[in-house]
Parts: sequence; structure tokens; C-alpha cells
Amino acid sequence: AAPWLSEDDVRKMLLLAGAQVVSKAKLPAHGQVLQVALAPLQQGGDGRAESHGERCQRGFCSLVKRTDDWFEVFAFHLDRVLGLNRSLPAVLRTFRSQVLPYRPAVWWDPDIQHLASRDNDQNSVPLSWVRYQKLLRSRCGIDTGLWAEPCVGIHHSEWGRLALFDFLLQVNDRLDRYCCGFSPDPTEPCVENMLQAKCGSSQDLQLVHILVRKADPSRLVFIDNSGRPHQSIDNLDFRLVEGVSERDESAQFGNVCYPSSWIGRMGAEGGSGPELSVPVARFPERAASVLQSGCLESLLLRSLYTDREFWESRGGADGLRPLIRSVERRGKVLLQHIRDKNLQLRRDQ
Repeated sequence: AAPWLSEDDVRKMLLLAGAQVVSKAKLPAHGQVLQVALAPLQQGGDGRAESHGERCQRGFCSLVKRTDDWFEVFAFHLDRVLGLNRSLPAVLRTFRSQVLPYRPAVWWDPDIQHLASRDNDQNSVPLSWVRYQKLLRSRCGIDTGLWAEPCVGIHHSEWGRLALFDFLLQVNDRLDRYCCGFSPDPTEPCVENMLQAKCGSSQDLQLVHILVRKADPSRLVFIDNSGRPHQSIDNLDFRLVEGVSERDESAQFGNVCYPSSWIGRMGAEGGSGPELSVPVARFPERAASVLQSGCLESLLLRSLYTDREFWESRGGADGLRPLIRSVERRGKVLLQHIRDKNLQLRRDQ
């Protein structure tokens, strides 16, 4: 496997790709998404039959997404290559169906914290756009306590990871579900549901899919990462990086690929990247260095090759290169944005 994929990532990918489906359930308000329970080939236990819910609580479930959500598999590998390590493992799996020959399967994490409200159960914390901008300025966990107003228990460094990731994928659902920062297609839900009409009033804007684990509530978990693979370069959503505004007049980037010895440590939280001249940070330094290095294409091709279903469904390296280069162009736009505004990078801890 690629060295930035942890042993746990590989185990979960094998589970998602090959374990037998033993039961399935529909999730309320999730359309075509199914939750399926899986039976690992080598499963311990007391021999009794487990219910669907019990299997899910043990981590043996996946969410089977729509065929159109294939970009979520790409997003998982991008997350690992950049050293963000916030997305849930995902693979493309062939299901024995004449209607849906293959669908993305994402590991279902039983530890994700959901609000009790049925109207807001896709968040771990309620968060408006106005409060989000306030907590960015408060530097929660650095200058302000994690739970001191306006903070919500999430460390300041997490938002830089999220902004970079969502910008590269053009995922607007978390930070800009109202499509205030770009020109959406008329078929977009934000247009059909007339959400754009709220863009003139920041007080009415809410963030969605702001999720954490119960065991680690200061770190975000990135879900629903399918984004927009074909968004044009002149219609990128810069609202996704709004509020990331700390400055450093000496900000510079390295311009060489990572040494292999360092790439091998990318999956570890404690690894550090090439030395840059930025001491403190907002956007994650390691991820910015990968974007600057010119190595993103080769790293992603190596990573995506580990999912043979995905690799073959997208036409192998020749089919994937245009997609990767599109993301690389977005990365160059983001790096130029960081330079133009003299923004700080965050040294990974």
C-alpha cells in the first residue's frame, strides 16, 4: 500500500471492498444512500447472530453512496496524500446489480457525534457563519479556551485543514451551502431550494456537516466530500477560505518534492514536512508543501492504484490525469491566494 495509508486505513478499505453484505437499512433524509452491515472474513465474537445496529456499533458498516458520488473516493486519497487525515476511508465497490454496477462505499464511523435535534443532526455542534467568523478570529485552543465563547470545542488549526480541503475539491456544502461564493448551476439544490436568497443576510447562514468524534471532540471529521470535479477555474468558491486571514510577511514555500523517507511518515500525526520559513500557521504547511512540490500527480496516482475498482472505472492513469491536473490548478490558485495575502502556514504538530 502507499505509505501515507495507515494500517487501519488498509484494513477498512479491505472491509469495504470485500466483506459480505449481511443487511441493509435506509437512512432518513439521505435519498439513495444505504447503510449496509458487513461480515468480515475473519470475525471474532461469541458466535451469536448480531443485529444490524450491533454490527454498525462495532465498526462493520458502510454507507453506500450514489454512483455520482465517485469523487468521494478520490477525496479520501487526496486527504491522505496531503497529510490531513480527517476523511473516512472510501472505496469504489462493484455490487451485483444490473442498475448500479459500482458505487462508492464509505466507512461508517460509530463514534461520530450528532446533535439530538432532527433538524440539525448532521452537525456535532450548531454553528452559524457569523459565529464561525468570530471563532476564527478568536484562535480557539491557542488564544482562547476551546469552550470559551465563541468557540465550540474545535481547535483553531482544524479550520485551515477544512478550508484547504474544501477549496481543492470545491465542496461547498459545509461552509457555503447557500452558494454565496460562486455561480451555481440552475439544478443545484441551493438554487432549487432558493437558499441563495439568504446570502444577503449573514445572520441567516448556517454551516452543515461540522462533525467530530465523541472520543476526540477537538478534531473535525470530513464527510460527504464528493465536491465538484468539473468546476471551472474561473468559478471557484473563495468563500470557502474566507476568514483565513492571518498574515506573515516572510511566507515562502519549498519547491522540491518530498524525500521518500519523509513521505513514508506522512500518515503519522507527529511527522513534519520540509523546512519552510514560516514559524506559525493557519493553512497546514505539509499540505501546502505537497501542492507546491509538483509531486501531487504521481502521489495521487500511486494512492488511487490501491483501489483497483476505482482505477479501472476511471480509465486508469490516462483517465485520472485530467482530473488530478484540475485539482493541481486549484492548488496553484490557492497558493497564489496565500502569497498575495501573505497568509501564514501552520506547522503540523
